[in-house]
Amino acid sequence: MGDNQQLYEVAITQIPGIGPQLTRQLVSYCGSPHGVFHAPPGKLQKIPGIGPAALKNFTQGAKQALLQTEELLKKAEEHDVQLLFYTSPKYPDRLKQISDAPTLLYFRGNGNLNQRRIISIVGTRQVSNYGQVMTEKIVADLAPYNVLIVSGLAYGIDIISHRAAIQAGLPTIGVMASGPDIVYPAVHRKYAERMLTQGGLLSENTFGTKPDAPRFPARNRIIAGMSDCTIVVEATLKSGTLITADLAHGYDKEVMAVPGNVTSPVSEGPNHLIKNHKAAIYTSVQDLVELLNWDLEDEKQARKQKSQSFSPDEYSADEIKVLNLLLQTQDEHMDNISWKTQIPVSLLASVLLTLEFKGMVKAMPGKRFGLIR
Repeated sequence: MGDNQQLYEVAITQIPGIGPQLTRQLVSYCGSPHGVFHAPPGKLQKIPGIGPAALKNFTQGAKQALLQTEELLKKAEEHDVQLLFYTSPKYPDRLKQISDAPTLLYFRGNGNLNQRRIISIVGTRQVSNYGQVMTEKIVADLAPYNVLIVSGLAYGIDIISHRAAIQAGLPTIGVMASGPDIVYPAVHRKYAERMLTQGGLLSENTFGTKPDAPRFPARNRIIAGMSDCTIVVEATLKSGTLITADLAHGYDKEVMAVPGNVTSPVSEGPNHLIKNHKAAIYTSVQDLVELLNWDLEDEKQARKQKSQSFSPDEYSADEIKVLNLLLQTQDEHMDNISWKTQIPVSLLASVLLTLEFKGMVKAMPGKRFGLIR
């Protein structure tokens, strides 16, 4: 990937008033961030969702954004931070499925954000002895499944999850509400350092960002969005943890909760989630394996590896990108196919048509496409 390309990817995220959805729309219509910066204002104006205000922000802010980005890229290199634009293969795929996913992530570490199995563990800062024991047990029991453990690096359940993952030899990612250069709370720095070689630290905030209160709920949507299932261990009723569970629920992700002693305030959250059918009950790792069909998945994976590989003799590179995407997602909206494969909408229509003729893909209502099985 050319440095030049990265310059434009990061610069588009530095323009005031251009949020994630608008950015995706621009990139989808112009083919690439570079294309967006070089498109004539007349073309930008015609893109759905671009009003006069956004156009003005863009035309006036473009130069400044490019200058800011050069500084940012230098800083990223100094701090060994990878800047992951949403089209980067390293960007968490599961997170792309959510509409308010960050356009740019700052990542330090060596973990695979697209590992086959990713579980988030969240909970209270005021953890009880039972909460600590359960968190450690959950992580230890997940070790044979080669899971990536995600949490928020905070006091309590979060840091216990990260610590247990390090001990179990599992990769673990801390999603931070601060910039990539600020570990908060500072007492967790020694674990954070260790995580850089066994997982990593992830943030949507730029260098020097202090962890202000509003950044925590935003951080929680990343924790919920990038995993297959969020497990709530202990939480009071009025806590950020329940916001995370609600977000995960809204993203159609699985949520599990560890039932707790009904006289304990930190059990109110998980018990409430279970009672209101917002979370499945977690009593042992088997509950999780069954909920996520891991047992069936392993059998299916073995069968799939035998049957599937698309030959470059039969399909073009773009066709293979589309087929591989649909293998993972079963079916997908045309705009999503365009973002995820980075094939511009104008070109994608003919790629999909060819695949229909080849009997591989079927068109569904609402501009969705799926594989013919």
